[in-house]
Amino acid sequence: MSVIVLIGAPGSGKSTVGPLLAERLEEEFVDVDALIEQVEGRDIPEIFLVEGEPYFRQVERRETLAAIECGGVISLGGGAPVDIEVGKALDQVCVVWLDVSARTAADRVGLKDTGRPLLGSQVHSQLVRLMKDRRAVYERPATIRVSTDKLTPDQVVEAIMSELADLEGES
Repeated sequence: MSVIVLIGAPGSGKSTVGPLLAERLEEEFVDVDALIEQVEGRDIPEIFLVEGEPYFRQVERRETLAAIECGGVISLGGGAPVDIEVGKALDQVCVVWLDVSARTAADRVGLKDTGRPLLGSQVHSQLVRLMKDRRAVYERPATIRVSTDKLTPDQVVEAIMSELADLEGES
């Protein structure tokens, strides 16, 4: 079974594109954020509020590494690639970076997205900061980079499929 991991900032389209890509590839799809909520029995903002970010990152690391081990198409939380162990695991698989501008990401997640604890009420300015801080972390392991700003989810999938075909042709 192949492993394709989608990374990118909140609002880049990972959770939307992931199931479409998995269907095209006839692979399973795992959204690590949804998996964390299922395993924990509560949503991510509650985990942040009650347990704190360090606890969340520990759970995120565990679930991300397990998902990568199982294979398929995997959507990671925006901060997961920052983790050293996750970063090492990403070096072993095909990583698709869904790159997005802060403006487009803010439009997609909404001006006040309470479901994303690190964004708070100042979504655009927080996205600018997060994306600046994480750009190198997203860029480093990326096998494929797709700018999603002006593309529909189906167009993003087509771009990924084209890049995957090119990679297969090289090997």
